[in-house]
Amino acid sequence: QVQLLESGGGLVQTGGSLRLSCAASGSIFTFNPVGWYRQAPGKQREMVAVIDSGGRIYADSVKGRFTISRDNAKNTVYLQMNNLKPEDAADYYCMGQRYGAHYWGQGTQVYVSS
Repeated sequence: QVQLLESGGGLVQTGGSLRLSCAASGSIFTFNPVGWYRQAPGKQREMVAVIDSGGRIYADSVKGRFTISRDNAKNTVYLQMNNLKPEDAADYYCMGQRYGAHYWGQGTQVYVSS
């Protein structure tokens, strides 16, 4: 069974940084795309950053501040978040697509204090 496990969330002040990790139960390189989504209270889930065969895609709201990366040897995807803003506060979810099926982690919470 495919499992994605996020970690790294927490409370940070405005302007601070966090690094989220998503560990896959299987080979992370078999996921295409793989990436991060987030959902704030009362809002729809939105794409934050993904890696696919074409490269890296970022939401406009995080360009220049967030960086997605993948370590195939560790079966892990990372999201480095810098210069965090209060509007970045949300539940962050890892998503991976493999053989047409979408898999989601249970999420990790990010809080940003102003």
